[in-house]
Amino acid sequence: MVSNLKSFRTQSSTNEWVAPARRAIFGRVGLRLLALWAIFAWGLVASARPIPKKVGELWSLQPVVRPDVPDGVTTSKNPIDAFIAKSCQERGLVLAGPADPLTWLRRVTFDLTGLAPTPAEQESYLEDPSAGGRDKAIARLLGSEQHGVRYGRHWLDVLRYADFDENMPATPGIHYWRDWVIHSINHDLPFDDFVRAQITGNRAVKRKTISPEGHLSEVPPRPEDRFALGFLARGATSPGNADHQLSFSAVETISTAFMGMTVGCAKCHDHFFDPIRQADYYAMKAVFDPLVVRPVDLATPEQVFAHGRAVAEHESRVQRVVNAMRRFIAPYHSRLYEERLSALPPDAQAAIRKAEKQRSAAEQKVAEDYHPILRIDPIKIKEIMTPDVIKEYDEYLNQLAALKAPEPLPVFWTVEDDAKRAAEKRYVLTTGDPARPKLSQEVEPGFPLVTRPPEFREGRRETFGDWLTAPENPLLARVAVNRIWQWHFGGGLHGNPNDFGSLGATPNHPQLLDYLAAEFIAHRFSMKWLHTLIVTSETYQRASIGTAEAEIANQRIDPDNQMYWKFPLNRLEAESIRDSLLQLAGTLDLSLGGKSFDMGSTNLSSNRRTAYLQRGFRSYQEVMPAYLQTFDGEDGRLVCPRRNQTVTAPQALFLMNDPLSEEVSTRFAARLAGEFPHDLTTAIRMGYRQALGRGPTSAEEVGAGAYLAGNPARLKGFSWALLNLDEFLYLR
Repeated sequence: MVSNLKSFRTQSSTNEWVAPARRAIFGRVGLRLLALWAIFAWGLVASARPIPKKVGELWSLQPVVRPDVPDGVTTSKNPIDAFIAKSCQERGLVLAGPADPLTWLRRVTFDLTGLAPTPAEQESYLEDPSAGGRDKAIARLLGSEQHGVRYGRHWLDVLRYADFDENMPATPGIHYWRDWVIHSINHDLPFDDFVRAQITGNRAVKRKTISPEGHLSEVPPRPEDRFALGFLARGATSPGNADHQLSFSAVETISTAFMGMTVGCAKCHDHFFDPIRQADYYAMKAVFDPLVVRPVDLATPEQVFAHGRAVAEHESRVQRVVNAMRRFIAPYHSRLYEERLSALPPDAQAAIRKAEKQRSAAEQKVAEDYHPILRIDPIKIKEIMTPDVIKEYDEYLNQLAALKAPEPLPVFWTVEDDAKRAAEKRYVLTTGDPARPKLSQEVEPGFPLVTRPPEFREGRRETFGDWLTAPENPLLARVAVNRIWQWHFGGGLHGNPNDFGSLGATPNHPQLLDYLAAEFIAHRFSMKWLHTLIVTSETYQRASIGTAEAEIANQRIDPDNQMYWKFPLNRLEAESIRDSLLQLAGTLDLSLGGKSFDMGSTNLSSNRRTAYLQRGFRSYQEVMPAYLQTFDGEDGRLVCPRRNQTVTAPQALFLMNDPLSEEVSTRFAARLAGEFPHDLTTAIRMGYRQALGRGPTSAEEVGAGAYLAGNPARLKGFSWALLNLDEFLYLR
């Protein structure tokens, strides 16, 4: 075999005709070798450390126990700093000093609201940059409605929000779920309630109450929590869930987003590395199998009547244009129709020439089958028209195109249990195919990672939701705390936010993770409490670069900054970049809620916050906005643990040449010229303040003044240059 390969290589190096065959053969061989190498590599991983196959052996499934805060390692009263300082001291790392006040303010303002601090906010903070001033700034930011927009977008990445997806019935009204998420975050809905509401439609733990008279009654769900069920409805691809996609989506999204476990790996076989069997996957799927989706009308009676009148008026206008157009094209249409009909078999012609009411059922089917052939499209009619006639015909077509149908009435697709589906037996599915159940392996509804079968006293989803959100469940708080830490720092205390299993390794800061998880539970799962604790820490307030000597020494020990000896440099996300541009132009619309907007090709169709920009996926057309693709936005097909932070040429070209950048440069310059018409030095300083969150250095001020040369008309070029600085895109 070796000699044959040597011979083949020798021949192919001298005979060009062999090259295509060589590439084909070695392409297939290479793929097989790669697969074998992957299996071999997994074997090395498995043999390098023990793989837990029991629930009690996995670190993430151990009870959350609050560790003691290290003592004597820092003067900070924030427990986060004690854990970080101890880890850094043990490794000989030198902590970076604090960031300057305006750097910190820009960092925390973008972090908590996704927006840049205004000059007024900068001046207010500079008047009191003490701990008290920081606390006031943080309280203001967490109290802003824009905080929910910012962190709602974070969570919607994890929960797979999309305005449309392949065959998704819930597309109309799915934005109500997005708005529920934003509203819940703004009102600091406890995280366990946040999760429970999206699984059951009811945030309450106690679902029954006893009145003073002794009557037992159910506690009704909060009216707004019906929109939380968009989380489940989003996964359906058919109203009746015939293909089980709603159930599959529920299992894999919930287990990844809230449990940090790769339960989906057990869809086709027992998990290779974690204590999750294939039967566990389908037991959890059985919890959601009874679900179907159905539309709920949200229109008021007044809206229904008004919509009916609008539809009738629209149809009347359309019909008038259509009737006139049909009379105009009748000779051309008849000619083409007769040509096509005459080419059909005689029996088909006979059936089609009959009036519809005179056709038999078989003849009607023949007519319907041949309809696509006989349909005359405008482009075909134009082929037999003169240019003058085409022009007149186009006028009719333009009139029709201009008659926009009334907006549909508001509707929201929710989920509900179907009694018939609930009564069906459930089985393990061969390769996940609903049409191939293993009839020998029936499953009952249940959960993974539990030793005793659950008792479904209050319904399948209710029982599952109670188990998942119970304070005793070690996964929920650990996973949530890790995600929130990652959104503040760009990386988590555990490096694999979606995988707390064996292959996800262990946290870099296990004690800090458990401390925050324990305190998160103790503070009733308050996300705003956790945000406050993190951003008031010295760890968060550090500069993104230390002294030259410390940088050199620390880079040798911890080049990836996993110990957080300095604040990590992070690029702004797509939403914050566009929102910042609109802020500078003075046109940003901060209104909350409502349908998502379509950016279009010019990026100028709306001034709303980019969190409300349409996103989704269709296999037959490109629907994801190019802007989001350029800056690493997500389309909602998969749970997104962390967005990429690429640096590409299209990003630079967008800021240099896109119509939005052109408009922003023009408007920003006009604002500066209007506010400081006779003081270009102040205009330069305010330009830096608004675009970069700081004033210019002496050299920058001199250079900008030399460029302007006393000419306000050159402020546009100055504004454009600020947008194209790396500093505009990054938080330091």
